[in-house]
Amino acid sequence: MSDTPYSSQPPKAFWRTGVADAGIYGYEGLFRSKWKLPANAAFATYGSCFAQHISRAVQANGKPWVNAEPAPASASASVASKFGYGVYSSRTANIYTARMLELWVALAIKPKRCDSIEIWEDAAGRFRDSLRPTIEPDGFASHEDCIEMLKATARAFRRSAREAQVFVFTMGLTEGFENAVTGQPYALCPGTLAGTYDAAQHRFINYRYPQILKSMKTAIQGLRAINPSLKFLLTVSPVPLTATATDDHVLLATQYSKSVLRAVAGDLAEVAADIDYFPSYEIIASPPTRGQFFAPNMRSVEPDGVALVMEHFFKGMRFSKKQLADNAAETARRASITAETEADDLACEEILLDQGARS
Repeated sequence: MSDTPYSSQPPKAFWRTGVADAGIYGYEGLFRSKWKLPANAAFATYGSCFAQHISRAVQANGKPWVNAEPAPASASASVASKFGYGVYSSRTANIYTARMLELWVALAIKPKRCDSIEIWEDAAGRFRDSLRPTIEPDGFASHEDCIEMLKATARAFRRSAREAQVFVFTMGLTEGFENAVTGQPYALCPGTLAGTYDAAQHRFINYRYPQILKSMKTAIQGLRAINPSLKFLLTVSPVPLTATATDDHVLLATQYSKSVLRAVAGDLAEVAADIDYFPSYEIIASPPTRGQFFAPNMRSVEPDGVALVMEHFFKGMRFSKKQLADNAAETARRASITAETEADDLACEEILLDQGARS
């Protein structure tokens, strides 16, 4: 038999040796980072709910995690979590779609744009911004407070991109809702957890590959403008859809959503040296796992599954012994960021005392 392109392939390239013989706990070479990072490279993490596991694991493994919008010092851990602090690198709450990421980057570049974000007032006279309507459990006291705190998070998002060496984004959904007139995307369908649904005003969109690719490219371009040396690690959440607004069965809608997101992430990583892909979706949801990493509800990922994902994450990341050095200019810049953050804390401390002190 003559030599073929398969003749020199390693064991990981063949299903029998790479998967069947190895078993799900014996996979080798699933992920190897394109980059060799300094030992103290900092990670910023955002995305759908599964991204929270990456936030926690980065910190648990002793790697710097960018927290650009920390909770007030007086807040307990439970209060901070209740109000969305320490979940992601700024207080954005979950970012499920590429279109939402694109908007957050636009706000980070120009926080004044927050003035045009739709604000919802509930029956109790409390206010919520439509990008993260549950970030304050009881809403804000005024429209102005809502906008100012949104601007604070937009500035923190920008800080996180400047501070990080790696921006990790977990892609979650293709389905979303937008304002039919302005085109503004929403964090969730109005009327589900906040706001009021209006079929004439609120438009359902199941974003297609070209739309998602365009939004991701625009978002990455904006982040590069903030930090030209930033690297991007994309992954796809293995968590299925809770529900679909399409006419399809939710199983089909889930498979479509994850397949398109996986294709976008893979294609972006294929053509850019500063973009890489990590296979959290494949580790949890591929056929060889037989669903064993899902809880009985067949959605939530069990701790054993999360642990295996993060084992491959850190096994594949390449860290050198080299450290990033601080200089005088960097120290001064960090001091100014700290001062700005403390000012933001003062602006929201009253809300925390009013609602969180009784928790």
